[in-house]
Amino acid sequence: MTETDPDQMDRANQPLEWRDGDMPYSPAFGDHFYCQTDGRLECSHVFLAGNGLPERWQNRATFLIGELGFGTGLNFAETWRQWKLFRSSGQHLHFMSFELYPMRRDEIDRALSHWPEIDTERQALAALWPDRPEGTVSLALDDQTTLSVVCGRATDGVAAAAADFDAWYLDGFAPSRNADMWSEELMRLVCAKSVPAGTFATYAAAGFVRRNLIAAGFAVERRGGFAGKREMLCGVKP
Repeated sequence: MTETDPDQMDRANQPLEWRDGDMPYSPAFGDHFYCQTDGRLECSHVFLAGNGLPERWQNRATFLIGELGFGTGLNFAETWRQWKLFRSSGQHLHFMSFELYPMRRDEIDRALSHWPEIDTERQALAALWPDRPEGTVSLALDDQTTLSVVCGRATDGVAAAAADFDAWYLDGFAPSRNADMWSEELMRLVCAKSVPAGTFATYAAAGFVRRNLIAAGFAVERRGGFAGKREMLCGVKP
């Protein structure tokens, strides 16, 4: 955390709730960490397919994915699983996530244990996750995969990021619960830090989110959402 706002401190100190056994819920934001239907399949539908992955990382020596909201690490774990299935020798994936309230190792491990499909990724992530995540947590998961989790306000972290991002997962808590993660300021930073033809995808479809993304410089497209959700948004930097 990069500031001492009392409201943020109160949110940071509120413990998670666990619903239906291993479904994490944030009392601070009044929201679940992922889709209650199946968060792993939602990741594939929204974030991977919405960014044209894995096709877009084919024949690329390096590929950089940015994420707003690391949460349980589910999106990273599923992306890493698919990366290992489709990558070629010599390619490298860097996944950089921005998270104000990083979870503890045992919380990540418990949440991800719901999906046996990512059991290998869960164990590897939990084994390397620090006891007190702060600053930038940088983990070399294998010789072709690096995870960086920048702890602190997303606006500060994205503004300080030096790299050019190929794709973004916009996955903060619902816009109605956490409007700061969907602000025009942050969306402008996301676009500015993206390469030409860089993309984003998000489950969110709120009107102000769409308007902020357009104002930031993205060409925005509506697509069908996951599990009966009418719409999601994706787009490209011209």
